[in-house]
Amino acid sequence: MPDAIPFPLSPRLLLRPWRDADRAPFAALNADPEVMAHFPKPLTHAESDAGIEISKQRLHEQGFGFMPAERKDTGDFIGMVGVQRIPFQMDAPADFNGGLEIGWRLAREHWGHGFASEAAKAWLDWVWANTDESRVWSFTATSNTKSAAVMERIGMRFVERFAHPRLPEDHRLSQHVLYRIDRS
Repeated sequence: MPDAIPFPLSPRLLLRPWRDADRAPFAALNADPEVMAHFPKPLTHAESDAGIEISKQRLHEQGFGFMPAERKDTGDFIGMVGVQRIPFQMDAPADFNGGLEIGWRLAREHWGHGFASEAAKAWLDWVWANTDESRVWSFTATSNTKSAAVMERIGMRFVERFAHPRLPEDHRLSQHVLYRIDRS
């Protein structure tokens, strides 16, 4: 099934299913302390592989998920971008729980080239064309101003700050910002 779904189209990036060859560069990305500065900790190779398996399962069950992005000009794996059902519940706007989250995580050497914005816009176009969703959400730690800037560049609007329910209140990353975009 994964190869049969229409993946988002992007001018410079191929958005596609996971391959075994993605495991090493994805693990390197997830082990990079700078890439993971706004996550609780860098991931081990095994944790990274488990994340791929979760994404593959979501693709199989839901028809979407966080998927690899590769440069068309070089074939380089640059990270993952995609949409998924929000994997936690919280006291938030009514349609947040169970809604769609858009997110991205790119290797540091691919930052600053507009790839996250380009791939995220492609995924938003895909959501509007292939689902009945009326809005898409995104969130990040308040310290992750670069990711929040991507949210704004793709047309998302700030909604509120919140304490992430999967982190202790006193955790350095507990405070998050929530953004959303509505179907036009």
